[in-house]
Amino acid sequence: MKSSHHTHHTPRVPRTTSLLAAAVAALLLAGTGCSSKADSSGSAGEGADGVKTGPGVTDKTIKLGALTDLTGPYATLGKSIVQAQQMWADEVNARGGICDRRVEIVVKDHGYDVQKAVTAYADISSDVVALPQVIGSPVMAALLDDIERDKVLTFPQAWAASLLGRDSVQVLGTTYDIDMIAAVDFLTRTKGLDKGDTIGHVYFEGDYGANALEGSKWAAKKAGLKVVGQKIKATDTDLSAQVSALRKEGVKAVLISAGPAQTASLVGVAASRGLKVPVVSSAPGYAPQLMKTPAAPALAALLNVVSAAPAVSSDLAGVRKMVASYKKKYPGSLIDSGVLSGYNAAQLMGTDLKRACENGSLAREDVVKAHRSQSNVDVGLGTAQNFSDKAQPANTSTYVHKPDAKAVGAAVNVEEAHTAPGVKEYLASRTS
Repeated sequence: MKSSHHTHHTPRVPRTTSLLAAAVAALLLAGTGCSSKADSSGSAGEGADGVKTGPGVTDKTIKLGALTDLTGPYATLGKSIVQAQQMWADEVNARGGICDRRVEIVVKDHGYDVQKAVTAYADISSDVVALPQVIGSPVMAALLDDIERDKVLTFPQAWAASLLGRDSVQVLGTTYDIDMIAAVDFLTRTKGLDKGDTIGHVYFEGDYGANALEGSKWAAKKAGLKVVGQKIKATDTDLSAQVSALRKEGVKAVLISAGPAQTASLVGVAASRGLKVPVVSSAPGYAPQLMKTPAAPALAALLNVVSAAPAVSSDLAGVRKMVASYKKKYPGSLIDSGVLSGYNAAQLMGTDLKRACENGSLAREDVVKAHRSQSNVDVGLGTAQNFSDKAQPANTSTYVHKPDAKAVGAAVNVEEAHTAPGVKEYLASRTS
């Protein structure tokens, strides 16, 4: 889709960008927390039905764990994922459960604090068979060795390539680097970027930002573009200094791999200072709440989002059905990418557990084996996943969205899932 350069006047953004940051922070922290105490269940044994069991599994129940963020920078996302996965569990249980067992999800809030997450994992690890949700790259980095040791199948809500290569840990969809290669391709194809141009990349310190930057730098080099990086912390919510620096560099576009508050500040400040260039965000950097902030007009004019998942406004039958059920179950809740990401992870976990049951064992290592035995899993919520090669992402296709205040989830698909040119070459160069 060709898009012309936007000429309409700059939206008025308050001079004090801290006002905007505060408004965004308030919106994003509107999530409420809940936690439930795990009761310990026996270790390995055999169920009455002859299915081998282990931690988190009895004759009657299958317990799953969620290490989420209900009080930190990703609180609204965490709430969405928790609710979507609970909805999945309720649906499954209404149909008689999995392997004739009731599915329960034990939820722990770590508030994006690594130490709290480590403690929470220690609290529940012996009582759950798998983790369909762990929010945060820093949290995953701290838990990787424990998860591998305990053979707990884990679907992180984090997409750093550093999480690849482990039996028990499965990044769903693409990794951040692949999405950024797609972002650079999108900019050169549709926004008129050309050899010799400079693009900015604002990114969180740690695995998330570092991995996104690897992708943008690789793609930029291929396209003859220069990348100027600006590293920020999760606590930086006023990006005035970064915008000034990028403006001095004469950037023709900006990539951002951070959180929603940072995306809103970047785009809002850039627009108010006359840096009206296209901005492409990694998926975790956008939330529908942003379209209720003063940055909304600038976001609508300048932002696109790259994601392994379709927009929740997608007309895919599975997504439409999920949205309808979610609206019914949680009438007051916003529908964002977390709903889809959480529900998708839960559906895929269900597929793995059913497969493990058919193979006669719900022991943790056998759930991991059942998971890795599948090379084409499609639950109807986007693109098919290949779990058979732990060294590679489960998928290489990226969607491009744009903000749309009127749409469900305040975003619409601009481009359907596609593997950007160069991705295969990049992955080959990375594994060799």
